Amino acid sequence: MGPVQIVWFKRDLRVVDHQPLLQASRLGPVLPLVVVEPELWQQPDASARQWAFCSESLEDLRRALAELGQPLVVRTGRVEAVLERARRHFGVAGLWSHEETGNGWTYDRDRRVALWARHHGITWTESPQTGVIRRLRSRNGWARRWEERMAGLLSPAPEALQPLGDLDPGPIPSASDLGLAPDPCPGRQLGGRQEGLVVLESFLSERGARYHRELSSPRTAFRSCSRLSPHLAWGTVSLREVVQANRRYPGRRRGFEERLHWHCHFIQKLESQPDLEFCELHPLTAGLRSSDPERLEAWAEGRTGLPFVDACMRALIATGWINFRMRAMLMSVASYHLWLPWRESGMRLARLFVDYEPGIHWSQCQMQSGTTGINTIRIYNPIKQGQDHDPNGDFICQWVPELDRVPPVHRHQPWTMAATTQLRVGCVLGVDYPLPIVDPAVAAREARERLWALRQEQGFAELADAVQHRHGSRRSGLAASGGRRGGGSSRQPSTDQQLRLNLDPEGCG
Repeated sequence: MGPVQIVWFKRDLRVVDHQPLLQASRLGPVLPLVVVEPELWQQPDASARQWAFCSESLEDLRRALAELGQPLVVRTGRVEAVLERARRHFGVAGLWSHEETGNGWTYDRDRRVALWARHHGITWTESPQTGVIRRLRSRNGWARRWEERMAGLLSPAPEALQPLGDLDPGPIPSASDLGLAPDPCPGRQLGGRQEGLVVLESFLSERGARYHRELSSPRTAFRSCSRLSPHLAWGTVSLREVVQANRRYPGRRRGFEERLHWHCHFIQKLESQPDLEFCELHPLTAGLRSSDPERLEAWAEGRTGLPFVDACMRALIATGWINFRMRAMLMSVASYHLWLPWRESGMRLARLFVDYEPGIHWSQCQMQSGTTGINTIRIYNPIKQGQDHDPNGDFICQWVPELDRVPPVHRHQPWTMAATTQLRVGCVLGVDYPLPIVDPAVAAREARERLWALRQEQGFAELADAVQHRHGSRRSGLAASGGRRGGGSSRQPSTDQQLRLNLDPEGCG
């Protein structure tokens, strides 16, 4: 058969709008390959719920490739070892993949693969699949280049792939095979391109009719948001085809495309500065907070005694998703009210999100915890958020059933109930439901004072200017916000907070 073109699928689990697959298919026989890496799945940001979505997507991809003539080949192990076996068995004419802006582990792995390819004289061709630009020197003109990519032609699936004889396609391992802990998530979205296309169509044709009005409340967001974020994170649909589908649709969803733009804006930060996953963007914010395991566990399990916070966390645990504003509130409460380090709370959220996208996630964790130095300090009031977005406490009762007999006037602040009322309704605080672990008003005030004092220190503004120059938005047409007090930058205020996409990997819910 001669040497093969290896198409290495990573977070691009589709055959349509897949340039590496199309280009490789024109040059000879293709080995469509996924390498399941146990070490990757043992990283602290990985979880069984994420793998469940991924494995369903792999099954769907295998079927699509089989229809073209060659099923997906799945191997488990280190990528370099798998590629080396393929080289010795077939010979490798070329290695093809999409660019990936993943976590620190995948960054190091890709450098090892590059060394392997160079050692054997194999050309590794990586293609962009979003608006993120590799080796970007300046943010100037970035929005224009994003638009050029999104307007490009969609790549069709290859007409056919040459079968590779009796090559064993290999099993798709289970979560237990990968050593992943049990992770019940009964409300999780299903993976696979076919599921993704159904979700896209239902959003454009029906569910998104009130998108711009209903994306902020968890009562309405589960239906009215696009829910494409896990499909974009795993690449079962491409960002470009979503942008173009929205533009073609007569009822184009207001604000949706704007958020898709910001999806790439935040990933670009990690692409340009990989260590922001681990280190504070503004160095003077390092070491600001200290660990508190008891508070962290109470927050992560939805038992802070703050009903709306606990309801949002429990909904996330059960479904693997929560809307953007509530993600921001959860991170804000962890960072400001509970004064927890952003890496610790961020890691707990990363494992819960089926749609975990490292670039957006860690950029937003830093943004919501005040460690960028360029964003307005925004401390969400968890009581007011609940009253604004769940006025009767219906969402609270759905996810915190301990409070379903509490009168609506007390649901957001059950500690205002008299002891006799608690006994009468069967919800004794400290017994049936926790007392709040902090006074939210006092905790917010103390956090604000600490952060503003830090921002007044000598040298803070100059360092913030450097962060802004490297990562700040250059998109024309968006009004600036922030300023020196809001963001610490004296030259170009950040516009990151304009849409407040807050921890949303899709950039659109």
